[in-house]
Amino acid sequence: METDLRLESSLWIGNKRYRAVLTGWHLKWTEADKKNGDKKTVSVPVAEVVGVENGRVEILPQKSVEDTDKDFTVFYIKRSRSRSTYGLLWSLGRTQFSCPSRVLRDQWTNHLRTALKTHSPLRPHRLLVFINPFGGKKKGREIYHSLVAPLFELAGISSHVIVTERANQARDHLLKKDLTGFDGVVCVGGDGMFSEVLHGLIGRTQQEAGLCETDPAVTLQPCPLHIGIIPAGSTDCVCYATVGVIDPVSSALHIIIGDSQPLDVCSVHHASTLVRYSVSLVGYGFYGDVLAESEKHRWMGPLRYDYSGTVVYLSNRSYAGIVQYLPADPLLSSPKDKTRCLSGCNVCSRSTERLFPHTSDSGSLYSSHFSQYSNDSEGEWVSVEGRFRCVSITCMSSSCARSPLGLSPSAHLADGTGDLILVWDTHPLSFLKFLYRHTSTQDQFDLPFVEVHRVKAVRFSLPDGREEEVHEGIGELNRAIEEREYVDTVSRNGSQQQLAQSVVERETMNEHKTVASILCGLCCKKTPAVSVWNCDGEILPFTEIFCRIHGQLVRLYARGIEDGAAMQNCSQESDKNKSRCITYK
Repeated sequence: METDLRLESSLWIGNKRYRAVLTGWHLKWTEADKKNGDKKTVSVPVAEVVGVENGRVEILPQKSVEDTDKDFTVFYIKRSRSRSTYGLLWSLGRTQFSCPSRVLRDQWTNHLRTALKTHSPLRPHRLLVFINPFGGKKKGREIYHSLVAPLFELAGISSHVIVTERANQARDHLLKKDLTGFDGVVCVGGDGMFSEVLHGLIGRTQQEAGLCETDPAVTLQPCPLHIGIIPAGSTDCVCYATVGVIDPVSSALHIIIGDSQPLDVCSVHHASTLVRYSVSLVGYGFYGDVLAESEKHRWMGPLRYDYSGTVVYLSNRSYAGIVQYLPADPLLSSPKDKTRCLSGCNVCSRSTERLFPHTSDSGSLYSSHFSQYSNDSEGEWVSVEGRFRCVSITCMSSSCARSPLGLSPSAHLADGTGDLILVWDTHPLSFLKFLYRHTSTQDQFDLPFVEVHRVKAVRFSLPDGREEEVHEGIGELNRAIEEREYVDTVSRNGSQQQLAQSVVERETMNEHKTVASILCGLCCKKTPAVSVWNCDGEILPFTEIFCRIHGQLVRLYARGIEDGAAMQNCSQESDKNKSRCITYK
């Protein structure tokens, strides 16, 4: 019950009089000159008020200010259904109020601003912004300056903007530069830009904590700075899976109000060396082949993925492998339980209590369970061997516009686990059915050749005798691959991730032959013996890897996907005054 009454008075909106009430948690205004049955009440949570300005003010699409003594404008979040996506679009609502006097106007603006400070303590005040001007349709700068910057200014957020000029510039900046005073980091771009920021923040945090992130058994320290994503890339999978829409204004508003969504991160290791971090997809077989094939057709733009997917499917490939995995507790959740990880997810909320119990020596899920990753605890692992169409590990649903439910519809963002999807070798038409179900609401796991397991760690290796096949047929294509310098893609200047060790260097040169093998597969009659790994859109030059899920390692300015039930934009009768209520919550 709201008893914290702060201010109440009559205000005018246009030529209509309203009774406005500001409590500790809500701003409400109700038409005053109509009968009870026709009264319209609008209620806005204080936590979703974006800003308050004196006068009659317009922000988007272009800022305009009419300075009047008795008027003030309130900006807040409005929700609407998206026709093409599962989540809800956020937009900037605006209402202009007129007061009988300037004194009353000042009372309202002062009380509203005080309420914002009191009930929204997690809102950012200073942000570090990286803009990728080359991603997607190359509109990163335009999107930020025309849509995002005006909203940040309205909310009183100062920002330091860096337009990147080269790959990994954002990562290197976060690893080396002083970040004092920043509340969060915002990336304007696609999944590649997010990956740079992710690697930079995780690496910086482990440096400052004195931890060796290359050791798979080390419990990584959660990052203190939040990450905000303004979608402006060719792929925006992370934004889609955590917000539910690809919309810069919606994402900017999540940042402004200080939403906080924890996110699991998968670390990928080879030969006891950290290769990359992943939050979306680590895929071998079909998904690795598609990415490798698409690299030869970058001139096609985004169409290269459709073309490459068709070519790889027609190649009808499967690969031998040994998959070992450490199962998660099946009593907590299941990848087949038909639930969705939405805003306020109970599974993730319970996982927070489990991952971070109130003890002094707990930093993550694995703080008291190092032994389960050691060689002494092999009995807990499950091992399967055979030929696979694809092997995939994901820490989220990996939903996108083309696949609204994603690779694993019941995967959770922050439960400390990942979903391992095994697609065994099968008839091409059966595999096509599996792929097609990703674009519909049909269960892609309800097929006899598909397995899905909720896991905490995964190992992948080749059967005995396959290692020699990996190194065959390098030729000219292998030399071209080596010139791309994959090691530079995944190395980190200044972090504890050191891929320049002599032993790993030799293995890297050998494993490059794996990439050459797959790239030549479509132009040679001989099917390649092995595939490559697709790690969030980057090719890994290793076949044998170890993956570990780190629970809630980073936090995003998001709240998870909101469904239609979260938006109460309905006409309902109140038992007290039978008024029509429109609630934005």
